[in-house]
Amino acid sequence: MKKWIVPILILVLIAISGIRVNNSIVDLNEDVKEAWGNVQNSYQRRNDLIGNLVNTVKGAADFEKSTLEAVINARAKATSITIDPSNVTPEQLAKYNEVQGGLSGALKSLLVTVERYPDLKVNQNFLKLQDELTSTENTIQTARTRYNEAVKPYNQYVNKAPQSLMARIIGYSEKPYFDADSGAEKPVDVDFSK
Repeated sequence: MKKWIVPILILVLIAISGIRVNNSIVDLNEDVKEAWGNVQNSYQRRNDLIGNLVNTVKGAADFEKSTLEAVINARAKATSITIDPSNVTPEQLAKYNEVQGGLSGALKSLLVTVERYPDLKVNQNFLKLQDELTSTENTIQTARTRYNEAVKPYNQYVNKAPQSLMARIIGYSEKPYFDADSGAEKPVDVDFSK
């Protein structure tokens, strides 16, 4: 047997193994990208609904302007941040989560303030938008959960030997998870006295 056949067979096996690892990483990375796209789609739906909600609320003649401005400003911040799912970092995801949390907080303030406006509370357009926003918030939670579910097998694959070496060589690294908003671990105070 020729001596050059063994090294060539070893190189062929290494190449085949590298191709298999690369293809697996590409598949898992595409799952993460798809899940991230669903997260962004859910947030976009919320942003679109907020515009309609703000316009409906503006129709209430004496509605508090500062509350509406807070929602409008938070929405503008939330739509100004974009993330490339291929290169997402924990810092980018934390910033994205922060501005989306700010928008959620502004919406909660708006909905609490609405309680003082009986005409608005019975407005059918407002009630429909309020229901759609609630549904969208649930969709966002589901999309974030599914994103984390897509990140887990990807991270497990790129961090386990021997494919971790190949992953680093071809430029793939661990992706961050969505974490809970800061302060989410604290119980919510409910006050029915108002």
